[in-house]
Amino acid sequence: MSLEHSRYAIACCQTDFPCPKNRSEIASRVTRMLEMVDLAVGGYEPFFPVKLIVFPEFAHAAPVYFTSKELREHLAVPIPNEHTDRYVKKAKELGVYIQTGTFLEVDPQWPGAVFNTTCLIGPEGILTKYRKVNTWIPWEVHASPHDLPDYQEEPFPVADTPIGKLGVAICYDWVFPEAIRQIAANGAEVLLRVSAYMDPWGATEPMDWWTVVNRCRALENLAYVAASNQGAKLENYPPFSWPGGSMIVDYDGRILTQADPGPGEKIVVAEVDLGGLREARKKRVGHNPLAHLRSEIYPVYRESFYPQGRVETAKMEDGDHTIDENRSRIAEGQKKAYPSE
Repeated sequence: MSLEHSRYAIACCQTDFPCPKNRSEIASRVTRMLEMVDLAVGGYEPFFPVKLIVFPEFAHAAPVYFTSKELREHLAVPIPNEHTDRYVKKAKELGVYIQTGTFLEVDPQWPGAVFNTTCLIGPEGILTKYRKVNTWIPWEVHASPHDLPDYQEEPFPVADTPIGKLGVAICYDWVFPEAIRQIAANGAEVLLRVSAYMDPWGATEPMDWWTVVNRCRALENLAYVAASNQGAKLENYPPFSWPGGSMIVDYDGRILTQADPGPGEKIVVAEVDLGGLREARKKRVGHNPLAHLRSEIYPVYRESFYPQGRVETAKMEDGDHTIDENRSRIAEGQKKAYPSE
């Protein structure tokens, strides 16, 4: 698809909702996020066209139950659904693209699983559906595409849109350079981070993994990064506090905009130049990391550490995935990664 908008603005929107216990509460969250889309597009219209709006992980629902069976019973929804229909309607109305906050998703193809899923939605409808690959173990009991036998869908989809090639990954995925590198290798020019990164690893010193990782992934992939982080207060999403700090970074790792650290609803906006990015990728000889990648020399990627899931867990109608199972698989990976002398 040809690029219709070489220069446009991205808005990263933070949310601060009480954590839902039942799927009936999702609709009110969607209503507020659609209001935030209107605020971002209308409020900044005198300065630049906002064409892409990004929301954080857990904006619709968080994994507040300890087993996938309970999540399926109380919070999980299929995709598409009534909520994605509302986003499509808004995208058509305003001519924008929306990277949704995450849903807890069920899919009849995998009846024993729950996915942590975000959708890229535009005037055309749902363009991509991304399921979190690197779940935040041991606490998250979502299924990863890595863990499902014979999983056929593209785990790292990239959408070719009038505002560029857009790819997304969720929160903990970003601590794995391999995940974001694969999205870039699949063609992404703008890397979207839908995140719920808590203290002390969030947007605050002395650790500030949030800012460090976002800047690194931008410069090492020669891509823009738009990262929306959860801004819920401790009483809304216990047991963690959420530092926000949503940000947009250019392809040299420069911070273009960033919300001040701390909870609460916030919107930050910055303009991106896709024409400049494409020119840099085409003409830059130095500091062009993907073009310089010597992939054959890294044997670590021919090894398997964290074990894939068990067939019985993924396929059973009444199957469950638990924190204890996560811990068991982590222990297997540790033995391989750090063998005793």
